[in-house]
Amino acid sequence: MRLLVLNPNTSTAMTAAIGRAAQAAASPGSEVLALQPEFGPLSIEGHFEETIAAAGVAALLGSAAVPAHDATIIACFGDPGLDAAREVSAAPVLGIAEAAFHAASMLATGFSVVTTMKRTCIMAEHLVQRYGFERHCRGVHGTDIPVLNLEDPSASTVAEIEAAAREALSRDGSGAVVLGCAGMAPLCAQLQERLGVPVIDGVAVAVRFAEALVGLGLRTSKRGDYAAPLPKRYVGWAESLSRGA
Repeated sequence: MRLLVLNPNTSTAMTAAIGRAAQAAASPGSEVLALQPEFGPLSIEGHFEETIAAAGVAALLGSAAVPAHDATIIACFGDPGLDAAREVSAAPVLGIAEAAFHAASMLATGFSVVTTMKRTCIMAEHLVQRYGFERHCRGVHGTDIPVLNLEDPSASTVAEIEAAAREALSRDGSGAVVLGCAGMAPLCAQLQERLGVPVIDGVAVAVRFAEALVGLGLRTSKRGDYAAPLPKRYVGWAESLSRGA
């Protein structure tokens, strides 16, 4: 089984780290192919950057250059471009936020999200609402750690995330922590050992959920709004994405 793990930002160091975390979580025999778009922001810390990143995801998955794969994982907590990716792919496409929320709700009656920049907390709250987890998510907490600091996190960065998670568990009365950035994936086991509660990394659970869907022979529905994009001509930088027009 080949899993395409797509980092929507353009940090090669983070793409490599996410790929290693995904491969570590994968079952024996599964191959992880970690890619990033050809254009876009180095990190995603706001609505504008997320919109550009979503375009990068759509452009990459809509091109003919992507190697054959059985499922795709969008490895950014904003799940940028998720619906567009499901339009262009019959294979399952999972976002790490959606996957993490599902996993957390199976392990605790309430969970807290610990993320990077505080300015993105409302964006995460919007995702909670979109996916219908308002009754399970008890709080979203930012640390104001820049995403790129997670390329090679220092001991103080890890300690800051741990402190934020402890405060979230206490304040929210939660039983689990969801890590709100794919760049935190390599820290998951360490944080879980320190905190003594389930710590959910969306990259890892998305990998396993994707394997399960593929193993069950389930694919993205092509009926309704996830039908393939209409034949249409594109102009400018997107001209190569034109479809049958």
